[in-house]
Amino acid sequence: MGVLDGKSAIVTGSARGIGRATAELLSEHGAQVVINDLDGDVAEEASNEIKGETVAFAGDLTQDGVPEQLVQTAVDSFGKLDIIVNNAGYTWDGPIHKMSDEQFQAMLDIHNVVPFRVLRAAAPHLREPAKKEKEEGREVFRKVVNISSISGTMGNAGQVNYSSGKAGVVGLTKTLAKEWGQFKINVNAVAFGFVETRLTASKEESETIQRGGQDIKLGIPEQMRQMASFVIPLGRPATPEEAAGGVFFLCSPWSNYVHGQVLNVTGGQFTGMTN
Repeated sequence: MGVLDGKSAIVTGSARGIGRATAELLSEHGAQVVINDLDGDVAEEASNEIKGETVAFAGDLTQDGVPEQLVQTAVDSFGKLDIIVNNAGYTWDGPIHKMSDEQFQAMLDIHNVVPFRVLRAAAPHLREPAKKEKEEGREVFRKVVNISSISGTMGNAGQVNYSSGKAGVVGLTKTLAKEWGQFKINVNAVAFGFVETRLTASKEESETIQRGGQDIKLGIPEQMRQMASFVIPLGRPATPEEAAGGVFFLCSPWSNYVHGQVLNVTGGQFTGMTN
């Protein structure tokens, strides 16, 4: 018996990195999971590799109507919705004096607008069952976990767009916690520090993604990577699996009385020890 048996989940951006590790952990403990990625082949491959009941959904969540299709896929596939992890995101770094409107807006679109649209579409599937359960005198907890970053809680040079988007995640989380607490929907966020993913790989060797016809180089300068052991008390970045552990806790029954919080998963990094 898994602690999430009978639960269905959406994890956005879940074909690789932290999202993939999160989807694997939820599935391992019994949840049915929608695997989402921009690339359909990558989403399908991840869905096939992850043990348990999964379904793939490909699509650009920043496009009109796609978040609603994602939610409908979960409901059509599993009959209900219990857990939402808003994880999809990327970085497009640069100093403010060189940053275009498009570059700034892109970070707000993926980190603020997309979670807003996913949650708005999911609202009836989370709230209506809760109303019936309340009438019957039952408490059934559902979970929303929004992924933020210590760039959003503490700021980070070169990331005025990303930091603004991730700060917005915190405001969304705390407000929705006030709106949805009455429905026993726990709404929390995780603020990650340095996690080993393609977003934090050495810029000299990192991947390039395409957005709006532009090539965007992921990763961070190797000099910044080398600083990790000095600014993280645990001495190294997190693995995606370690990062997923914090998300899993907030999706589990052990977090039923944790609400409206931002959990720092940073290895004690000095910029991530306070909100």
